[in-house]
Amino acid sequence: MAEYKAPLTDMNFLLYQVFNADKMWQQSSQLKDQVDKETAIAILQECAKIAEQEIDPIARQGDEIGVIFTLNEDGVGGQVKTAPGYKEAFDTFAKGGWCALGGDINYGGMGMPKIVSAFMEEMLCSTDISFALYPILTAGAALSLAKHGSEALKQRYLTKLYSGQWSASMCLTEAHAGSDLGIIQTKALPQADGSYHISGSKIFITGGEHDLTENIIHLVLAKLPDAPDGPKGISLFLVPKFNVDDNECLAERNKVSCGSIEEKMGIHASSTCVMNFDGAQGFLIGELNKGLACMFTMMNFERIGVGIQGLSAGERSYQNALEYAKDRRQGKSLTKSSKKSAQPDSIMVHGDVRRMLLSMKAFNEGSRALSCYIAMQLDYATFASGELQKKGEQLSSLMTPLAKAFFTDLGFESAVAGQQVLGGHGYIREWGQEKLVRDARIAQIYEGTNGIQAMDLLMRKVIGSKGDLINVFTKEVSDYIESQQGNQAMTEFVDPLASALADLQDISALLLTKSADDLNEIGAAANDYLHVFGYTAMAFIWAKMAQVSLQHLAQLENANDEQSEYGVNFYQSKLHTARYYFARLLPRRLSLLATIKSGCHTLFAIDDELF
Repeated sequence: MAEYKAPLTDMNFLLYQVFNADKMWQQSSQLKDQVDKETAIAILQECAKIAEQEIDPIARQGDEIGVIFTLNEDGVGGQVKTAPGYKEAFDTFAKGGWCALGGDINYGGMGMPKIVSAFMEEMLCSTDISFALYPILTAGAALSLAKHGSEALKQRYLTKLYSGQWSASMCLTEAHAGSDLGIIQTKALPQADGSYHISGSKIFITGGEHDLTENIIHLVLAKLPDAPDGPKGISLFLVPKFNVDDNECLAERNKVSCGSIEEKMGIHASSTCVMNFDGAQGFLIGELNKGLACMFTMMNFERIGVGIQGLSAGERSYQNALEYAKDRRQGKSLTKSSKKSAQPDSIMVHGDVRRMLLSMKAFNEGSRALSCYIAMQLDYATFASGELQKKGEQLSSLMTPLAKAFFTDLGFESAVAGQQVLGGHGYIREWGQEKLVRDARIAQIYEGTNGIQAMDLLMRKVIGSKGDLINVFTKEVSDYIESQQGNQAMTEFVDPLASALADLQDISALLLTKSADDLNEIGAAANDYLHVFGYTAMAFIWAKMAQVSLQHLAQLENANDEQSEYGVNFYQSKLHTARYYFARLLPRRLSLLATIKSGCHTLFAIDDELF
């Protein structure tokens, strides 16, 4: 596999030329003393070193050796040993303060905005999704605890989570209850000291047991015996692997154990555990029967992070495939004079290879920019006030399911495309591409399958708000299109964007109408609708990147100077890729629109017995 190179130039282009994040930071009373352009640049540079030098070299042996489960001598549960090098890499990562990057400054966190931590997540996942899952899940759990936990719980646990001395997991799924959390059976019994005894079994728990940290903090969904039925009866509890005494030191082992680990298609170095709680001591987070809302603080964080995993797989696939394509010599160009030579050309001359490479490039850069846009909405929701805060809350709520599902669908497509570029070499161990395909696949499944994300977007966000949330987005795009009227250089981007936006508005209105008569229309349309929205949103962001690139190219031309922070080639590459996106990828939405308009009849007309 090609050595990973963090795309720092592209990240800085987005931060400081497309989205002007540093100006937003200086306007925020909470962020202006925490982060500036120089600080953020230094953070990302150091993170790139960690990713490239510490994590990337251990990824292959992590995949091949995986995690090892050993039963305890007493036969009650077992221990998990991570692959060689993982403990050392995690220690280096933790000592560098990376577990605290987005954490609450009142408890030892660095308080960095999401737009910065999102780039850290991308670099980690591009090198090894398995490794990245341990700190990313810990950060999500810490976020939920910081927002909903009592002061006593925050004082006791957050500092150790931010230091990387302890880690965390989230325990939702049960054997009979996956996405339907309302039917979980894990019980919580109140105790005289205010704690609870938690009993039940959870499956598919990422990082539920491992040897990277001395303690693991589990966030567990459970129900009291008298709780209301369904989701309204769920509470959230903090359950440590080891209890903590009044001096904040580790005490006796809690009654929680790892029953087994899963043998998986990919992410072999990530421990995926069955966790058993046998009257384990737990502590309530938030209010009784309000646990799902507390957990969704973490889950929404994780869903955006999973979307970034898709982008990361696509980026790594592109780097791998591009290096291979430039070196691999096979066949001849159809048109170039090199046909007279006896030597074969690199496969870069073949149209189908260029199609796959450019599609990966356009999706990666578009996904990175769109994830940057969504992360910035989260930052507005967290650090701004007034209308900016409200708009940030609305757009981040709307686009969280889009980020998770659209980016992971495109990421898997790019991983497979990279495998296709490598041909037979993409199917064997040597280049690592087959590992990338296996690792990328899970991102479409966990944290809520992509089909569920599509239903969340269409049913809950669009129809549930009677179109109000989607209108916030379409108004922003409409305003942008209006601002570019008269800019002839932008016509090639603005005109197809305007057409795509009009189609999105029309199909949203049609589905709002259809939902009043037959909800099966929504289930049938949801996946296609999410992708129509995704391609349109990405077109909006690609137009912005094209606009900035045109402006800087004009400045360089007028100055007769090819030297700039990024260089002429960088901006030219952006423009060419933008043109490819609008010409070859945005039109995908047209077939999706036709499918949506065909209705749900052909899906539901066939009886189950006829399948």
